Amino acid sequence: MQDAKEEIKSRLAVEDVVGQYVELKRAGRNLKGRSPWGVDKTPSFMVSPEKGIWHDFSANKGGDIFTFVMEVEGIGFREAMEKLAAQAGVDLAKYRGGDPQVSRKKARAREALALATKYYQICLTRNKNVCEYVFYQRNLNRKTVEEFKIGYSPASGKALTEVLKKHGYTEEELDTAGLLNRFKSDMFRDRMMVPFIDTTGNVIGFTARILKKGEPKYLNTPETLLFNKSRFIFGLHQAKESIRRNGFVVIVEGNMDVISSHQAGVKEAVATSGTAMTEQHLKALSNLTSDIRLAYDGDDAGIKATERAIMLAGDLGIDLTVISDYHGAKDPDELIQKDPALWQAAVQKSVPAVDWLLKKYEESVDLSSAPGKRKYSDIALKLLDYVKDEIERASYEEKVAKKLDVDVAVLREKGERLNKKLEQSSKKYLKKPKTAAKSDTVKKLENSLLALKIFGGVTKVQIPLEIPEDDTRLAELELIFNSEHQLPADSTSYEREARELLTRYNSLVTKQKIKELSEKLDELDENDEEYEKVLREIRNLQKL
Repeated sequence: MQDAKEEIKSRLAVEDVVGQYVELKRAGRNLKGRSPWGVDKTPSFMVSPEKGIWHDFSANKGGDIFTFVMEVEGIGFREAMEKLAAQAGVDLAKYRGGDPQVSRKKARAREALALATKYYQICLTRNKNVCEYVFYQRNLNRKTVEEFKIGYSPASGKALTEVLKKHGYTEEELDTAGLLNRFKSDMFRDRMMVPFIDTTGNVIGFTARILKKGEPKYLNTPETLLFNKSRFIFGLHQAKESIRRNGFVVIVEGNMDVISSHQAGVKEAVATSGTAMTEQHLKALSNLTSDIRLAYDGDDAGIKATERAIMLAGDLGIDLTVISDYHGAKDPDELIQKDPALWQAAVQKSVPAVDWLLKKYEESVDLSSAPGKRKYSDIALKLLDYVKDEIERASYEEKVAKKLDVDVAVLREKGERLNKKLEQSSKKYLKKPKTAAKSDTVKKLENSLLALKIFGGVTKVQIPLEIPEDDTRLAELELIFNSEHQLPADSTSYEREARELLTRYNSLVTKQKIKELSEKLDELDENDEEYEKVLREIRNLQKL
């Protein structure tokens, strides 16, 4: 696909692609703007039209048009490629080296789903009873119905199948698109249809709500070549611009919560459709913003979902908050029906997720009894194990100890005992820890050192970093060098700067290595031969 990538880059100017998201102003040979991730106080986002690259000095990100779209949209390379190819008018089918039959199947499935969406929309306008339900019972306005492409599937078991077959689609193609049931009839009948729209704007499936009594209330498209429920985020296509602009996202439980929220003016709402939150969901959203707010129901299922989200987020280093001021309503949709302004206000009053969950735990047990205290301490300690910051965890430990009316040392001792027991029971199943991700500071120092080595002509200071061969990466480093060194300087000045940066870099890398080895040491038995080896390595590093 390298040829396709180069063809797209030749047709799309970097300033035009970036300019769709960032207001750029001329700054000499380059262009300058504010970070789309909202982390700069002064313009620190640079674009070089000449080299076709960009670099955000505040967020420490950079690259070409593909990396920009991936970062700003929170999508993978393939989706970014398809989005930019569509803008450039490039037919990717000519460049694909993969199985052409699979590509053809996907393309036909997309076309069938797009046609099905239009058919369902037409069916909605022609059915008075369904319009009554959508516009009056659900209180959705015409703009919202059009934005989410809401429609209606007729009660007849072959209505959609017959229409699509007349347009040349085979039964196999409709099955691939997830439009048929096991009897080869229409998957959806007599339901309000809400399309699943991916981040590039293509329909990849549906969620369908029954209009009368019956089960299941909601019926979703099964897993297909296009639809993967572990990755798909409902409403993200409509929400991503507001998320970028306002710097936060609200995760609700239901698809109707999302739709109602958008209509009520809170367009940052999304949902994990038909499945529990996954690591992929959180990673995709954290690419767009670090402010992730949960708005789950306050029932047992909502508490469990919040607990799971906190554990996933803790492993990924993401902080979560919870929206819970529903004024007696059971969920956001019900609150919005009551008064949209109440929902708008609730979104601005989120509290740290751990605080919210600890309070829910307190309400579920009798803290005046010894068994209640034991149960509360068990679940609280399990939760706090996912709070990675030492200061934050210590603060929560003090709160929990106060609730239990015990010394914090007693609580910590129990926590250590529980952890040791857990480690002993699961030790043989533990995997080696993954290499810790480089901190932003380390990455920035690497960029500056490489820029000095390549474009500052630094030779006396031995910088232990390999010069990249990738042209885009080299162009980005040149942009960094020119931005950090506005005025020409002599070689002595560059050598001195490199020496100072290298000292800081080595110190941080050493600390990072010690941290990784310490985590590895925690997993080893003291009688293990490798334990002594790792311990010696840590001590040697500490002497540096």
